[in-house]
Amino acid sequence: MKDYIALFEENGKGGYGVVFPDLPGCISAGSTYEEAYRMAHEALALYCDGEDNVPKPRSLEKIKKEWVYWKEWIDNYNFLIGYITLYPLKTKVKKFNIAIDERLVKRIDRITKNRSAFIVEAIESFLKTGTDR
Repeated sequence: MKDYIALFEENGKGGYGVVFPDLPGCISAGSTYEEAYRMAHEALALYCDGEDNVPKPRSLEKIKKEWVYWKEWIDNYNFLIGYITLYPLKTKVKKFNIAIDERLVKRIDRITKNRSAFIVEAIESFLKTGTDR
């Protein structure tokens, strides 16, 4: 799997625009950070779908040194840095039932309307930490 750096620009009205410094023209947006994050996954998958010459992701240090717009972003934008994993568009979704403490479900529902996406994002985040022994 490839992890690309995405810049999430806060637009001041609660929405976010997303730019991938490694992939010119690959952009996305969402009315909330959570929506922008989900849409960024889709934009990345669509951008790379069927392409053989997709640029390899660079480290943040390389982007800071090499991306021609880095100084402009630092000077002019309020943004967050995130990592988006490239997943093929044709992934198989496996449905299954899980049991979650009702208190956790209520907390999840205060954050998002899409429980499945939230749980998948939490699992991906956990697995990225290297604690998946």
